[in-house]
Amino acid sequence: MTKVVFHKWRQRYGGHEVNELKRVKELEDENSRLKRMYANLSLVHEALKDAVSKKL
Repeated sequence: MTKVVFHKWRQRYGGHEVNELKRVKELEDENSRLKRMYANLSLVHEALKDAVSKKL
């Protein structure tokens, strides 16, 4: 680990407890999952809108 990376890591996570860091990681993972779900649903929604507009 370079000094720059270490100092950025320490600045970001320095004052947190282990359980807080675990919770942050869980929330980041959940946020990523929800963003993927939203992107997939948006694609499906657009495809359905296109299909409906072509039938009319």
